[in-house]
Amino acid sequence: MAVTKVVMPKLSEAMESGKIIKWLKREGERVAGGDILAEVETDKADVEMEAFGAGVLRKVLVQAGEKAPVGALIAVIAEPGEDIAAVLAAAPAAVPVGPGAGEGSSARNDTRSESPPAPGPVTPTPAAAAPPAAPSPAPAVGVAPAPQAGRVKASPLARKIAAQAGVDLRLLEGSGPGGRIVRRDVEAARTGAAPALAPAAPGVEFEDVPLGPMRAAIARRMPLAKAPVPHFYVTAEVAMDRAWELREELNGLEGQPKVSVNDLVVRACALALLRHPGVNASFQGEAIRVFHRVHMGIAVALDEGLITPVLRDCHAKSLARIALESRDLAERARARKLRAQELSGATFSVSNLGMYEVAEFSAIINPPEGAILAVGAVRRVPVVTDAGLGVGRRMAVTLSCDHRVMDGAMGARFLQDVRRLIEEPLRLLV
Repeated sequence: MAVTKVVMPKLSEAMESGKIIKWLKREGERVAGGDILAEVETDKADVEMEAFGAGVLRKVLVQAGEKAPVGALIAVIAEPGEDIAAVLAAAPAAVPVGPGAGEGSSARNDTRSESPPAPGPVTPTPAAAAPPAAPSPAPAVGVAPAPQAGRVKASPLARKIAAQAGVDLRLLEGSGPGGRIVRRDVEAARTGAAPALAPAAPGVEFEDVPLGPMRAAIARRMPLAKAPVPHFYVTAEVAMDRAWELREELNGLEGQPKVSVNDLVVRACALALLRHPGVNASFQGEAIRVFHRVHMGIAVALDEGLITPVLRDCHAKSLARIALESRDLAERARARKLRAQELSGATFSVSNLGMYEVAEFSAIINPPEGAILAVGAVRRVPVVTDAGLGVGRRMAVTLSCDHRVMDGAMGARFLQDVRRLIEEPLRLLV
């Protein structure tokens, strides 16, 4: 049988490198095609990596806690008698990764210039922070802080990781907004490393917090998205009274998934994109690629940044199915348990900040997509009708468009159809 090279897979469009969380197969263990070899941490999620060959896992070159660039050799599968010396000789060394280190950090340098790490598990080390303006006393070693009183402020992901690792959240100091405990605080406590951001000591003006993998990827990709892509924006106000009533009626039915405003918007966009395929398109340099299927990116806010998992074939799904699958995607995105195929391939995206009482905003297009819809809050406002002045529910939506792919009239016609579908919501049930 042929030797199978196991390389670091490209699990998302923005991925440049990945970190091995843990190997699920050991050296010397037999592997079948399709078996899960390892869990890989990307800038977006923790993804299971499958084996594409059968044999024995002869050699693991990238240990748990180490990272490697996309395409780099990380393991070799072969039969016991096969010679793998030539394959191993060409393999570069791996780079250990500590908390907070991620894509965009110095760990992205050519790994061939690094000396190989010692075998066995790698103990993460905290990234160095900027020197403080004045020295602060070192904390006492081995003395745990007193447990917090009352309800502990922590993100859902931090609570889940803490429960799995047996970490008492009451003993942690949060580095998130308002002292909230986030993932990095739990991981720092679990590994024994210093937290990425500690409470400010007297006399310290600022502290540089290392970028996590997701935030580093966002920082790297956003200038590439905003600067080269000629954005223009189209905004419309949607009357939400009938859609709100339909949603409340649907959510009162037993045995049906709860429908959110975002689900209504996603369904309307999917139907409108079938009528306006020029918006469901991307710029390809010498051509515009028009997609005939709608793969919807649905933005989900995490403590570490924004992630946009993909709901595939959204145009063929009912409103109830969209509600069910969107909720599942969001929950698994927050738990960093998305599958590889859910991390890329969107043809259009929806970003909703309505739950934060944002009236309206403009979103940045995520290349290679040609457009993204920004959704604001549903607000009760004074409205003028044929009967006079009254109160109605209104929602602002803003379409960001790539001017290389479409013009203003095309974007406006698409947004007009989205608005009409939401204002006549029974059409979303067809």
